[in-house]
Amino acid sequence: MSKLTGTLIGALGLVLLSTYLAVAKSSIPFTSPAVTAKLVTAQNGVPPGAESLSAGLDLDLGEGWKTYWRSPGEVGIPPRVDWSRSRNVERVDFLWPAPARFAAFGIENFGYKDEVLFPLRIILKRAGEPVHLSATVNLLTCSEVCVPQNFDLELSLSQGSSIDQISADRIGAYLKRIPDEEEKAGITSSEAHLDEKRTKLTVELESDIPFKTPDIFPELGDGSALGKPDIRLSGNRRLLWASFPVLAIYKNGLIPPRITVTDGSARSLTVVPNLIKSAPPPPTSIEEQAPALGELLWIASIAFIGGLILNVMPCVLPVLSVKLYSATKQQGRTAWATRAGFLVAAAGTMTFMWALASALFGLRWIGVTIGWGLQFQNPAFLTLMFVILVVFATNLFGFFEITLPTAIQNRLSRSGGNNGYLSDFFTGLFGAVLATPCSAPFLGTAVAFALAGRGIDIFIVFTSLGLGLALPYLAIASAPRLVNVLPKPGVWMTTLRFVLGALLLATTAWLLTVLIGVAGKYAAFTVLMSTTALVTVLVWRRLGAALRWSSITIFAILPLFAAEVLTEDEVTSASNGESLSWVSFDRAQIPRLVSRGQTVFVDVTADWCLTCKANKALVLDRDPVASRLDTEGVTLMRADWTKPDERISKFLESYGRYGIPFNAVFGPGAPDGIVLSEILSSAKVIEALDMATKKADDTMAGRR
Repeated sequence: MSKLTGTLIGALGLVLLSTYLAVAKSSIPFTSPAVTAKLVTAQNGVPPGAESLSAGLDLDLGEGWKTYWRSPGEVGIPPRVDWSRSRNVERVDFLWPAPARFAAFGIENFGYKDEVLFPLRIILKRAGEPVHLSATVNLLTCSEVCVPQNFDLELSLSQGSSIDQISADRIGAYLKRIPDEEEKAGITSSEAHLDEKRTKLTVELESDIPFKTPDIFPELGDGSALGKPDIRLSGNRRLLWASFPVLAIYKNGLIPPRITVTDGSARSLTVVPNLIKSAPPPPTSIEEQAPALGELLWIASIAFIGGLILNVMPCVLPVLSVKLYSATKQQGRTAWATRAGFLVAAAGTMTFMWALASALFGLRWIGVTIGWGLQFQNPAFLTLMFVILVVFATNLFGFFEITLPTAIQNRLSRSGGNNGYLSDFFTGLFGAVLATPCSAPFLGTAVAFALAGRGIDIFIVFTSLGLGLALPYLAIASAPRLVNVLPKPGVWMTTLRFVLGALLLATTAWLLTVLIGVAGKYAAFTVLMSTTALVTVLVWRRLGAALRWSSITIFAILPLFAAEVLTEDEVTSASNGESLSWVSFDRAQIPRLVSRGQTVFVDVTADWCLTCKANKALVLDRDPVASRLDTEGVTLMRADWTKPDERISKFLESYGRYGIPFNAVFGPGAPDGIVLSEILSSAKVIEALDMATKKADDTMAGRR
């Protein structure tokens, strides 16, 4: 190579280098599999007299990776940048392009995918002098797992007036994505309402410009979380109404909220609406899509089978025993009287089911969270059931008889009636009442379909459910001679009465434990004492002197014994016999744990859910499931729904469930969760755990 040639090549290199510096002034990029990040500026230098510069934090996200907006949604962390080590910088205004909505682990999040540039407005301390930008960036990136990114970016600008056109155009493009303020976006009015319990946010906006495909991103301050919105348009698409479930909000939340609206690529805007005292009504109703006839018949069949299975669930067994005893008393009656008695019992079952369906429809209509078996969260209901069943048990022991007034008995006898019909009716009704804490196979699907559908769907499903539960009554009513197959009445019936009374007392003991969980030990003790006094009054006249003193002794000892039990440490008693380590339910923790490679097993249970207790005793606390759950990398999360809890209700509703038991497994292989059947089996639980854990295991194997 000649000296001239070398000189020409060197000159060409200097030309190329100067050209690169003129069009691509940026920091040395930070690179990871999730993101490539750099600082860019529109200027290649600081122009004379310039008081500010235009720059950007440019992120190129890897395939499938996302990062978060300033309000991340249900979970997530927005980007944070520390500029304290910069020189000649007064402040940096960090601007946020309009976000997109995406779901991660079944949870709503706001942020960006593929790429994003955050425009920066650099305000200088000394106009026209050189600048050194030093950014310490904390960024959370999420794909199938979430990975925090912590890195530094450095960029120096000397004095100069040239423009980096490529960076300037890119910064300008993202500046256009910054949401406009209200007066620039055609918004004529904006209102918002946050209910007293802070569980629902309703927003209404009016615009001069029709909306096309709007989405809404509310901000209620750091730590707040909102679910998926219900968005409706009316008034030639100029009126936008939206309602959000508020999942979390701190006392120092952002009130009034800040609302950002995007409308495709057409426009984006941010408003601070006026707070109003009552929620604006929805401008239009969502048309409820009617299911096909075949689907409705299929669901009705499932509900019927679920009701039939309820007859052999533990909740209903005590009442089944009363059914058996009432059947033996039908012997000797005419076929018509026997048929009528069992039809009346079936009517009692159907009456409760229709009343329950009407109540649930009414509650849903006024916006109350509804579910199967929620009456067992009500202390008044539990108290009433406890008192009634204690009285019935005492009646079975023969201490007194429940009869109608003489005048009514005479009228019924003259009209061919029978005073046993009232007992038949309440036998059917209480059997249906006690069935609701159970969730038999098929029942969850049918109830979820009903409670998520139209009023007619609720009526059809609950009618089918009641018919399945009442089938034993209807079967005997259709063939009254079946009663004659039972053993003839005799001395054995006295023994049977005591056995059945004992079964009912066992049921009352269970109700008392549920009442302790719902209302507390002192309320339960008060109910026990009051019921004891009531029973004493009812049986006093039927007892001889010796039995009276014996009963006084028994009724005195019983409350003292109960008081001793009730004053035990609740925490100790609740954890007694617990073989696995459970943490309290926290929906927001699920994706965070999964992002670290953890498998999360969620168990929604309640003291009043006997099926939940059966699942625990027969599956969860036994090998091989117990050993599989008690391993490193598996987090056990328990949601106690004994008392009303809006967080748990919304969690269940998000999976189309309105009752318990509910079990789901989350993990790297199943970030949205694998929902298990109401009746657990060891094989299905282990299969779900393996599926949820599989992807994490495969990843680790690949790294090895």
